[in-house]
Amino acid sequence: MSHPLKTALLLINPRSRKGRAAASRARTLLTQAGITLLQPAEEESRSYHELIAAYAHRIDAVIVGGGDGTLNAAAPGVMQTGLPLGILPLGTANDFARTLGIPATLEQAVQIITDGQLRAVDLGEVNQHLFLNVSSIGFSAELARNLTAESKKRWGVGGYALAALRLLRQSRPFSATLIHEEQRMPIRTVQVSVGNGRFYGGGMTVEARAAPDDGLLDVYSLEVRHSWQLIALLPFLRRGTQGRWRNVRTFSTTALTIETRRPHYINADGEIIGQTPAHFRLIAGAIQVYAPADPTAQ
Repeated sequence: MSHPLKTALLLINPRSRKGRAAASRARTLLTQAGITLLQPAEEESRSYHELIAAYAHRIDAVIVGGGDGTLNAAAPGVMQTGLPLGILPLGTANDFARTLGIPATLEQAVQIITDGQLRAVDLGEVNQHLFLNVSSIGFSAELARNLTAESKKRWGVGGYALAALRLLRQSRPFSATLIHEEQRMPIRTVQVSVGNGRFYGGGMTVEARAAPDDGLLDVYSLEVRHSWQLIALLPFLRRGTQGRWRNVRTFSTTALTIETRRPHYINADGEIIGQTPAHFRLIAGAIQVYAPADPTAQ
């Protein structure tokens, strides 16, 4: 479906890795493409959700410049208003843009928006918080808690690796129960991840064949006993083939609950949103995004 646009709300996160440096160039490129831009004042204190709702009657689309955390902040407003979303990948990892095949260069990302091709994509939800890429409990959530904005800006994707190495020595399995299709599965795990898209965490892969519009959440649980096994798993986690390991449980679903013996933090798209129990569900076709056609679609 094509959706050419004339007027858009432009939201650029100045704290994202490339946000402040690229803001002026982004405005120039979009204006040259014939798009009238509305942009709130930088000192505007309202949330993205509130801003999108306030501008909704005056615009054809919302264009967001930033990383996955910025897109996550905009997602509730985009879903509620039904406005199409344009993505300028200006963050550290830009995993959602990569999942959708949106190029990393600003010029090409703007071209995708001006081409007007829309793709309906799913969103995940955990305890009423939306996520585009992945939500997790265990090692990844602790990593998100330890990864400062400063280290992300300074080291980029490498910041994830540095923080992960520091955490690895402290990582221990914990007890949890997966409640799925009316069955309770007790497990000992170091991490449970629930993915909507394909990529997360700076290039890790939820599942090699995952797509953000396949109507499924892809789940994996790393039921390993030793930290060295996590290191051995790394190449498989990057390719999304960790399900081949005997100690890794994988399945797909549209709803899942995770209970833990003691509270564990929940990470959704790199942000800590609360503690277990975690109730997950898929929202199919939740938003429309300017994106290239899915090359795997028939």
